[in-house]
Amino acid sequence: MGALMVIFSLQPKQRNKRTDSVEDELEMSTVRHRPEGLEQLEAQTRFTRKELQILYRGFKNECPSGVVNEDTFKDIYSQFFPQGDASTYAHFLFNAFDTDHNGSVSFEDFVMGLSILLRGSVQDKLNWAFNLYDINKDGYITKEEMLDIMKAIYDMMGKCTYPILKEETPRQHVEIFFQKMDRNKDGVVTIDEFIDCCQNDENIMRSMQLFENVI
Repeated sequence: MGALMVIFSLQPKQRNKRTDSVEDELEMSTVRHRPEGLEQLEAQTRFTRKELQILYRGFKNECPSGVVNEDTFKDIYSQFFPQGDASTYAHFLFNAFDTDHNGSVSFEDFVMGLSILLRGSVQDKLNWAFNLYDINKDGYITKEEMLDIMKAIYDMMGKCTYPILKEETPRQHVEIFFQKMDRNKDGVVTIDEFIDCCQNDENIMRSMQLFENVI
């Protein structure tokens, strides 16, 4: 999860609390998209007010309009994986953050997702991961959707990271994972099957760490 934190968690200048509060309100009133108040976001997330202030300044620095579109998100994200092609995975990740599917990620979208990924329970994180893998958002994961995500991760990490990786390796991994997850053999994985399998299979949970590390 380091990439997104580096992008948007820029350290602020030293200021007193009153200046912080005034400047936050001024900043929020000048962007095209005005986020919810910090108090409301503090109640909805697991971040403190100070952490939200730091995240907001970093977000506004990268996205002065107050929202980030997919092309900008891809450009920012690809900087952290120069050895590979991050565009496809960034597309899937963007869609997972864009919870209302309007083609842009607001500050609220960003911190709500980040709160789950950084400080959510295992159940919260697995719910978020299921949403990522459920590409068409129909409530099920198909084998092809899982393969698309897996291929995107390998493409992003680059050949230099996996020098002995064979082209068929992602499909082989997906075949193993999907067979374990699709317990009733109906060709799709439900959220209950996904969470239950992940929580009870150490190998899958270790593989999920790869997913977490590239966020």
